[in-house]
Amino acid sequence: MAELGKKYCVYCLAEVSPLRFRCTECTDIELCPECFSAGAEIGPHRRWHGYQLVDGGRFTLWGAEAEGGWSSREEQLLLDAIEQFGFGNWEDMAAHVGASRTPQEVMEHYVSMYIHGNLGKACIPDTIPNRVTDHTCPSGGPLSPSLTTPLPPLDISVAEQQQLGYMPLRDDYEIEYDQDAETLISGLSVNYDDDDVEIELKRAHVDMYVRKLKERQRRKNIARDYNLVPAFLGKDKKDKEKAPKRKITKEEKELRLKLRPLYQFMSCKEFEDFFENMHKERILRAKIRELQRYRRNGITKMEESAEYEAARHKREKRKENKNIASSKRGKEEGKEGEFAAIENLPGFELLSDREKVLCSSLNLSPARYVTVKTIIIKDHLQKRQGIPSKSRLPSYLDKVLKKRILNFLTESGWISRDAS
Repeated sequence: MAELGKKYCVYCLAEVSPLRFRCTECTDIELCPECFSAGAEIGPHRRWHGYQLVDGGRFTLWGAEAEGGWSSREEQLLLDAIEQFGFGNWEDMAAHVGASRTPQEVMEHYVSMYIHGNLGKACIPDTIPNRVTDHTCPSGGPLSPSLTTPLPPLDISVAEQQQLGYMPLRDDYEIEYDQDAETLISGLSVNYDDDDVEIELKRAHVDMYVRKLKERQRRKNIARDYNLVPAFLGKDKKDKEKAPKRKITKEEKELRLKLRPLYQFMSCKEFEDFFENMHKERILRAKIRELQRYRRNGITKMEESAEYEAARHKREKRKENKNIASSKRGKEEGKEGEFAAIENLPGFELLSDREKVLCSSLNLSPARYVTVKTIIIKDHLQKRQGIPSKSRLPSYLDKVLKKRILNFLTESGWISRDAS
């Protein structure tokens, strides 16, 4: 007696509980997949009758080992999910299939069985008919990995990203190099009735767009390689983390600015190596000139060169001290000779240093200066006391000399400014 709850094939009497085919025209006719595939007929049932697939939910399409326990019900839910949510939305697809499947399992199962498996190989042809071929470049055209693979995002704060207009997830900027490059291909469309001239013109537009993309990517690579973005923001983290290098002289900085156009042809490491090699070359040339100077002076050993340098240093030191002493002596002599024309005249010892300079510049004898000074100060004091006085300056004092002496006495504080 058949066990309760189990279904059996009416033709071969095999158990068909997991999966069976039920005839829609005959009553109680259920066949196993083997008998149904062989076209079995029994009683009034014929092979061309309509049928209905009855699945208990435990049937597997690919086998338990290859499938990983995926049932036919889960397979159906997976196909419904890929149609509803689209390829790549694995989290939504996993939620649709059931809580027992993770997004990683859903992705691996679909890719391995439906794309790379026998079903995918049978459904996806090797050559797709009527497919547009890109002839612009051998690396795969404008969507090649060399142009579309983003660089690692920059390690900058959110405020700095907003300052630069930088989108880290896409490694793009709000304003890119040649911002209107996409207008070359935005209106292009491939029509099968295009003639040869139109096709070549569209290919030329695509080629121009690819060149602009390459230039845009090249500039990004240069900025990333030479660490220009942190330098623009004022914080070069890599240079701070590195060990301190030698101090670069002013001449080397000017040379680096002149060699800046080489950035587009050389990487940062290549340029730094090139610059360091130039520095080593200058050091070697200076060393060669030094050795040649030793040879001209008859020095053939390094021990002798040390003695020669010590003696040369002493000679230069003595010469320098001698020049300093002579310059000081010359200044003192010059200062003494400045008043040589009036120092022997009477009244010279009564003058201050500033008055000596004034008399020397005016070519005025000290006695005459003292006389004029006395008259001017006396008149100034009488005027302040309200006593009317008439100035009787000597005849040898012209207007220029009077003005110079009045200004000097005013600046020195002998008389007030209103009196002058």
